[in-house]
Amino acid sequence: MDSNGDISIVTDEGGRVIHAAGPGLVDIQINGYGGMSFNLPVEKITVESLRPAFEKMRRRGVVAILPTVCTDTVPNIIARIRHITRLAQQDELLNSMIAGFHIEGPMVSAEEGPRGAHEAKYLITPDDAPGFLDDLQAASDGMVRLFTLAPELPGAMEFIAAGAGGGVVMALGHLDADAETIDRAVVAGAKMCTHLGNGSHAMMPRLDNYVQRQLADDRLAASFIADGHHVPFPALKNFIRAKTPQRSVLVTDAVIAADMPVGYTYGIGRRTRRVDPDGAVRLPETPYLAGSALTLDMAVLNTAASCDVPFETAWAMASTQPAELIGLPRPERIEVDITEQGFVRI
Repeated sequence: MDSNGDISIVTDEGGRVIHAAGPGLVDIQINGYGGMSFNLPVEKITVESLRPAFEKMRRRGVVAILPTVCTDTVPNIIARIRHITRLAQQDELLNSMIAGFHIEGPMVSAEEGPRGAHEAKYLITPDDAPGFLDDLQAASDGMVRLFTLAPELPGAMEFIAAGAGGGVVMALGHLDADAETIDRAVVAGAKMCTHLGNGSHAMMPRLDNYVQRQLADDRLAASFIADGHHVPFPALKNFIRAKTPQRSVLVTDAVIAADMPVGYTYGIGRRTRRVDPDGAVRLPETPYLAGSALTLDMAVLNTAASCDVPFETAWAMASTQPAELIGLPRPERIEVDITEQGFVRI
């Protein structure tokens, strides 16, 4: 059970969990869902476009999210944050579920691999935008709760210290940092690793690398994308063992394709993406991942089924633990039936 012992389950004769109740799920990294994206031009982000996706998430047991706004020009990022903040003030459902914001980039590594899908032309260093955090907090009414950056960039240590001092959870991600830099970032105030194991080189030193260093640092919590594609389940099982379930949180890092049917395609030209039969989002006719279609309830079920983690512990990794990490109150209690397709909220 979770730390307060209030996750209850019902199993069938074979021991499969078929019903559960406990604190609602909290997704601290979500870029889009159900046909909508938080990274579209602001004129395309409306209450009417967001509500259906929020309703879908809520039916699956999600009660709070951090919309994740990714690399773009600084004015565009600030405009999106301000716009989504104002939309939330106009709608009760959005207001109840948007618990703050996660900023991922534009302060990430320019290296191929660690950069991931972040567009190189928009990348900056902390030294390039000394007032960025203040502007973000002004645009969001002080609701930026999580910020992901690469600690090796010029000015990163001062930026991490300023963010941590202001109550923002500073996270390491999309990095190419050595052991000393990671240690300095933790001393400066970094508290977690974003989607550890992803946003990294395809080939790296076998044992002495930045993934292993972050896994071994007990001062850092870590988030994981438990879809079996971003991190194969045997590796994820090892990662959770190394970090411990208590320092691990589950996220979706979902894009617009989450909770959409197989074959769903979006984008134009070279930026086209498709949901394949195995549930992965890829560039069509290639093996390359292009975001996640994971839902947070399935992350719980995948972790319990494939990573030797008790169901109640996996639930806490997607509910009370992310809430506590970013300073949220205990999530409201929910009750769900559990099927092979995920949670069905009662």
